[in-house]
Amino acid sequence: YTTLFRSASAFLVSPFDEAALLCIDYVGEHTATWMGRGQGTRLQLISARNYPHSLGVFYSAITDYLGFLRASDEYKVMGLASYGEPEYLDDFRKIIQVRPDGFYDVDLSWMICHFAPGSRKGYFSKKFYDRFGPPRRKGEEIQRRHMNIASSAQRVLEEAVLSLTARLHKETGLTRLCMAGGVALNCSMNGRLLRESPFNEIFVQPAAGDDGIAIGAAFQLYHQFAGTGRSFVMRDARLGPEFMDDSVRRFLEEAKIPYVVPSSLEAHTARLIANGLIVGWFQGRAEFGPRALGARSILADPTRPEMKDLLNKHVKHREDFRPFAPSCLEERASEFFPGCTSSPFMLFVHPVEPSKRPLVPAITHVNGTARVQTVSKDVNPRFYGVIKAFEAIKGVPMVVNTSFNVMGEPIVNTPADAVKCFYTTGIDALVIGNCVVVKQ
Repeated sequence: YTTLFRSASAFLVSPFDEAALLCIDYVGEHTATWMGRGQGTRLQLISARNYPHSLGVFYSAITDYLGFLRASDEYKVMGLASYGEPEYLDDFRKIIQVRPDGFYDVDLSWMICHFAPGSRKGYFSKKFYDRFGPPRRKGEEIQRRHMNIASSAQRVLEEAVLSLTARLHKETGLTRLCMAGGVALNCSMNGRLLRESPFNEIFVQPAAGDDGIAIGAAFQLYHQFAGTGRSFVMRDARLGPEFMDDSVRRFLEEAKIPYVVPSSLEAHTARLIANGLIVGWFQGRAEFGPRALGARSILADPTRPEMKDLLNKHVKHREDFRPFAPSCLEERASEFFPGCTSSPFMLFVHPVEPSKRPLVPAITHVNGTARVQTVSKDVNPRFYGVIKAFEAIKGVPMVVNTSFNVMGEPIVNTPADAVKCFYTTGIDALVIGNCVVVKQ
């Protein structure tokens, strides 16, 4: 049921009454790739591919091979891929073999997917190591070989999923697609699907991995037992706990932390960002899923070329190859990111318009792309107001938005979490509820 619930988590909260469904994951009970059709409140299986023929296992194996934490750091492989060339693509096409019917096979002679009790767990066979060399250990220097392996893995994943979407479109005749599963968080792949697949509209809910199973199970069983039609569309991921302004003020006062309450929080925050300050932004209910979307975020000026390095060195303490994302006014997004009209959950990578790249160097990745979040006034008016005020000062309708945490820590959840992160990193100002705290 886990794969079905993952697919339900996307379709039953999507804006589509009917859509093709694609779930790509490490593994459910036994299913790794699930393709189907959604109509109303019904989900119908069309075809599936079972473990160990798993694109998720392959990508996690590459993550582990490159010295990152599997089932956690796959996004690092995606970011690193942009620095390399697909030198090993022909080899990887032997591992992930796209079939004429649109499906794929994993050549298991390259991989180890079953382990004897007490054995050392690994993912690749001797054949793989003989061809590509020893794995990178955590903390070792990242070499050109590692970048090219990441690039090749990303490319072969995209090719396989493009083939799956072509098959799914042919079988359903539909132009709308809902995606789920951990692989659906690969926003570089999603951007390519949006540009090159037969589907005109793609919906991915913000917690597409295992955490999203709860959403799918709740909606699937609700519709099954209540017998009611659909009435909810997920436009906002802020589903977590909220702390009222009074409780925030009491916390700051009890901690003897001085603060101000500006007459216009949005304009005041925009000025801080425009002046080059790094701002912790703690507002409303916490986001659900792995992305910070304007509730527990760190905000900065995208027009400053040095900002990416400042954030990595003084705040995030993470690898320097990882990019930072923009949060952009929804109605202005297509001017800076061609083809981007709505991306509220930061799950699609878009090219940055070449003429605009010099204006926003802090969010432009090495390959000229950005992982975009679009912000609409009716969904998150306070965050929208900050970006709108920043645009009035600096002329660009976006800010840098990264998660309010340091590498290895969860995104902050409570005022105490926010204050701790603020005082133990290079964040310059904290905007928490209606209060503003600035380091002296």
